[in-house]
Amino acid sequence: MIRSFFKVLAMLLPCALALTGAGCRRETVESSRALGFDSFVPAYNRHIAEWLKTQQEATRKEVARVEADLANADDTARATLLNRLKTLRQDQEKWKFRLVIGDFLKLGNPSEIPAELVWETGMDQPEIGDPAAKKGGVFRKYIPSFPPTIRPFGDNSNNFFRGDLYDYIDLPLVTLHPETMEMIPGLAKEWAVSEDGRTIYFKIDSEARYSDGKPVRARDFLVGVYLRVSDHIVNPYAKQFYRENIAQIAMYDELTVSVSLPEAKIHGPVIAGQIQPSPPHFYAEYGSDYTERYQWRFPPTTGAYEVLQKDIIKGASITQTRVRDWWAKDRKYYRHRFNPDKIVSTVVRDESKAFELFRAGELDTFFLTRPERWYEKSEIEPVYKGYIERVTFYNRYPKVPLGLYLNVSKPPLNERAIRVGIHHAMNWQKVIDVMYRGDYQRLNAFNEGYTTFSDPSIKARPYSIDLARESFRSAGFTTEGRDGILTKPDGTRLSISVTYPSMPIYDRIFAILREEAKRCGFELRLDGLEATVSYKKEMQKQHEMGFGSWLIQPPVPDFHQFLHSTNAYDEKGSPKPQTNNTFVWSRPDTDALCDQVRTGRTSEEIKDAAWKLQHIIHDEAIFVPGFSVDFVRIGSWRWVRWPDCDTTRFSPPVVYDPHEVFVFWVDEEMREETQSARRSGRAFPESTKTVDAYRMVAEPMPANESPAPADDPESP
Repeated sequence: MIRSFFKVLAMLLPCALALTGAGCRRETVESSRALGFDSFVPAYNRHIAEWLKTQQEATRKEVARVEADLANADDTARATLLNRLKTLRQDQEKWKFRLVIGDFLKLGNPSEIPAELVWETGMDQPEIGDPAAKKGGVFRKYIPSFPPTIRPFGDNSNNFFRGDLYDYIDLPLVTLHPETMEMIPGLAKEWAVSEDGRTIYFKIDSEARYSDGKPVRARDFLVGVYLRVSDHIVNPYAKQFYRENIAQIAMYDELTVSVSLPEAKIHGPVIAGQIQPSPPHFYAEYGSDYTERYQWRFPPTTGAYEVLQKDIIKGASITQTRVRDWWAKDRKYYRHRFNPDKIVSTVVRDESKAFELFRAGELDTFFLTRPERWYEKSEIEPVYKGYIERVTFYNRYPKVPLGLYLNVSKPPLNERAIRVGIHHAMNWQKVIDVMYRGDYQRLNAFNEGYTTFSDPSIKARPYSIDLARESFRSAGFTTEGRDGILTKPDGTRLSISVTYPSMPIYDRIFAILREEAKRCGFELRLDGLEATVSYKKEMQKQHEMGFGSWLIQPPVPDFHQFLHSTNAYDEKGSPKPQTNNTFVWSRPDTDALCDQVRTGRTSEEIKDAAWKLQHIIHDEAIFVPGFSVDFVRIGSWRWVRWPDCDTTRFSPPVVYDPHEVFVFWVDEEMREETQSARRSGRAFPESTKTVDAYRMVAEPMPANESPAPADDPESP
């Protein structure tokens, strides 16, 4: 599950729901075809304007209803209604702002750009990569299956391989430095934020080019929106995303574009800057047969790698070729990256076979993070003889919230004492010691590891038979049956199921947890299902406890989708399906804090709310933290080199996978030297090292860092 920093928006913008199968039919030859953008703009602007008026009127009616309900509400209902009213007032202001600024796709002129803007360049950050990096060579990796398409949007485009093709390659207007998390330029040479914080203006680098040499122009960003929301493709998600999350996209001249957000946000230029341009000349044949016509056509890219038609070997491999005379090759932040001439991704469906290919030197790197790979499988001759070098790299990517998500709408999980007891009954440390050789760590909190936005004082509840039984007794489970499971006097057993994707490693983990829970008088029923079935059950809120994780992108944690009441219950009061609030948690104070994190404009504002939310999750015990790992282990044949300089030690730290920032390079002379040594039996010094330059070390929390207290807890 590989993601680069803050790329989730880039993934969301072009992705489509796979509602129809992507075919491979023979293309239909037409006598003529036009892009259709010019006729689309006025029609789409009218559509968005009408939609905004509809939303405005619906919100007005809802405000009136809530105000009427407030007149007769008791104290408990009043708190919920007041929070709802606050959200509705914000919506009213948002609709008003959007209607005032005018057309969604705007063709403006330079005189409309505010004169008082303060332009930023982001050129004060450290270099990324190593000046010693060499250009050239071929990097070989494997993929578990062949992608269903190489289109950047449309049916099946949001597949496992799109990150390699687009998300890690295409340059956004503005992005975040993968160490400092400060804004740096991409396609934009400069950017500025309006006084109200909602509109971000970008000056496109005049030298920015697509891989076919055509210049990038402001109009291309508007075209990119058209291609993704038009009725030529079935893409309801993209339509909803643009309609609800973007207020306006405007061009003023060939090199100036602006993106307006419905609300001002921290890191607004990065959020707005993820919108990608699309080359109009490439999509000149765009139409209702887009899915088939463009199925295996790679569009000209602004990034360093392109896919040539001859390098698509269906079912077998895809090769990416470094763009000749790439426009950003000498730009700061990019000149020491994207070094191999070619990247060959070969389909290897079996992971064990892939490791054997790596061992034989047919693949250049391989992940060794799992203990059995590090301690057993990589104890091989190529390692002993120094042909393969092993590295443990400590990164600073936020902890993935892997653990148990408790559905509080399901009795007895609606009782806090039961939830606390479950925390103490889960022996995660034994899982870490037995399954992961003690190398992994206990996760302490939901959204841990966001530096400023995570409270380091929160610690996971330890496994304790006494504390677990004490909590269960306080909830009425006072009698122990012959099988050791606690019951209430009426015979109700302390028995709760855990839903998880069934695979050998998880089956073994939950076998351990079940036996340890039994010692606490708790029956943990195992509900291991095929991965898609498990996911569907949780999305339908039919689970009691669910095991899983979410990849939440830095630099700001996300709570809204997991905790806000709008994602918990529908209008009829039933658990709301198809949302990520698998806790089914709903509480007024939580809603207000979620909104504060989502719309906060300062770090202090977001930090205060985020810390309070972490305490609510911990104090109410709705999430049982599992385990985490703050490093990756990689084996590399010695011809694959990694940075070791003042600005970059092995890799920038805020990455999930060091490959995704492309700071490595391939030394073909070392490849030949190594292969010659293998033939003759000559050895090099064995190389196994740890890179901990970026390792986060827990420090005592300063007294003035304590968060303001959250509101008094109340039942959801």
